[in-house]
Amino acid sequence: MVRPLWAGLRMYRMYRGGKAAPITLRPSCSIITGWDRAASSEVRQRQATFRMPEINTEHLDEKQVQLLSEMCILIDENDHKTGADTKKNCHLNSNIDKGLLHRAFSVFIFNSEEKLLLQQRSDAKITFPGCFTNTCCSHPLHTDGELEEKDAIGVRRAAQRRLKAELGIPVEQVTPDEMTYLTRIHYKAQSDGVWGEHEIDYILFMQKNVDLNPDPNEIKSHCYVSKKELKEMLEKAKRQELKITPWFSLIAETFLFKWWDNLHNLKQFVDRDHIHRM
Repeated sequence: MVRPLWAGLRMYRMYRGGKAAPITLRPSCSIITGWDRAASSEVRQRQATFRMPEINTEHLDEKQVQLLSEMCILIDENDHKTGADTKKNCHLNSNIDKGLLHRAFSVFIFNSEEKLLLQQRSDAKITFPGCFTNTCCSHPLHTDGELEEKDAIGVRRAAQRRLKAELGIPVEQVTPDEMTYLTRIHYKAQSDGVWGEHEIDYILFMQKNVDLNPDPNEIKSHCYVSKKELKEMLEKAKRQELKITPWFSLIAETFLFKWWDNLHNLKQFVDRDHIHRM
């Protein structure tokens, strides 16, 4: 038993600076106890389907590489939890092409002048570096607090955490209760030949003046834009004069301006039963 186990562990190493460093195996690779045979069979099938290929990360930003070990929430196409896997595995096109899908969120914060806060992703980001996008886009983690699903409270807690981490917004200024959960979108997009996104994305709206102290490792620039200014940016993106993330582009082209026109009456657009396939 020792030789096969060691051979298996060797497959799950990542290399940096010419030295091999073990990384934490995802939960589905752990020893299974107390499960029935059907559940064990399902886990073995998942292991066979989703593998962690050897990916050279030497050229990537060290801080962003560290974040790849975070555990995202795996889901099926109806947003039912199926397990957990690393951020790295969830964003590899090789796994996305096999159907690996995870939960995410997109936050839209408007100020008192009804301008939308945008960020430009830093050049250090592994997916869609340098792209303009909505206020904050990230993932709830596979933790007790962020797994809680009633009224999407876990997702809203995750949004509060990431607004602090990326934009430096004090947590007391962006409480989950102040976020309106509108709906969900399901989309898939490649960033390059290795990395991509495949998410069911929770859309969260909020209108409030907030204090900003962005982390330059996360955000290259930020700005507040009017509807007219955003439409001009979208036109520039079509002419390839600037880059916009695919999820933000999809949302802007379908729903955003209708919601934006009704910031004080968003209840009419709340649709938590339907997942929009885009």
